[in-house]
Amino acid sequence: MAFRLDGKNALVTGASSGLGRQFALTLARAGAKVAIAARRADRLQELAEEIAAFDGRAIPVSMDVTDIKSIHDGVEAAETELGPVTILINNSGVSVPKPALEVTEEDYDFMVDTNTKGAFFVAQEAARRMIRHGEGGRIVNIASVMGMKVVGQLSVYCLSKAAMIHMTRAMALEWGRHNINVNAICPGYVETEMNADYWHTEAGQRFMKTFPRKRVGDPADLDGALMLLVADESHFINGAILPVDDGYLATS
Repeated sequence: MAFRLDGKNALVTGASSGLGRQFALTLARAGAKVAIAARRADRLQELAEEIAAFDGRAIPVSMDVTDIKSIHDGVEAAETELGPVTILINNSGVSVPKPALEVTEEDYDFMVDTNTKGAFFVAQEAARRMIRHGEGGRIVNIASVMGMKVVGQLSVYCLSKAAMIHMTRAMALEWGRHNINVNAICPGYVETEMNADYWHTEAGQRFMKTFPRKRVGDPADLDGALMLLVADESHFINGAILPVDDGYLATS
């Protein structure tokens, strides 16, 4: 079964790099029109041009998920250009690796304001509009296996993603009656431009050897899970927490 998204309008946050960039490309290749949101407008324009090169449609949207007005204005801009948004990929996320004893209030607020508070209010804004338009929709929160298994140096990141997982279930419960499905993908270790150098260090190689298949993933390895959760065919999947981690959690 090849999932298609022709006629659908999607919003992807954190789209300027990494997983968000890959998600936007995948949705556009499946036929969706995509609003790509982030703070780095120059990176968004490059992505929009790449999507236009295969006859896709993407519009850059400036959005800071730690600013409620920016969230509202960003979703408004997306719908003004594309029409009602029926797919949200709630992907913005940050991390500050530090021992718990060294985490500052600024570190804590930076991570929680983006990963938890920001994600909540982006989903809320999208859901309000989905309910108003009466067409339902799909919300996919990008959590992490770190929300299900703690590791050292990432205490606040882990708690922020654990909160996102429970948030997903709560939203699924409340919004299901409006034909809005809310699910979460929990990626394992995936190589992106932000961490690529680490995996080629001695420490990175040593850590990788502790994984079940002794490898890290590629952003494209999440495409199958993403397409499953946004497709019309997934109407009976709601409140699911889906690890895509190459068996990493099985090592617990």
